[in-house]
Amino acid sequence: MKGRVSFSSETCKGCGLCVSVCPMKILALDLTKVNGIGYNPAHCIAEEKCIACTNCALMCPDSVITVERLDV
Repeated sequence: MKGRVSFSSETCKGCGLCVSVCPMKILALDLTKVNGIGYNPAHCIAEEKCIACTNCALMCPDSVITVERLDV
């Protein structure tokens, strides 16, 4: 299964919970950006490796993550 993960970067609090539960280790906090509320938002560093497991979206306390399953 292939997937696509996207983040609402402006509302992400940079807690890192999504990073900790990703089995593919493809999520990270973007230390080069600070969003409007003062946090380093999470982002995907290797979207082609996403397996659409939804662990990240389920773990996010603020529901800023959307996971799409792609039929390839």
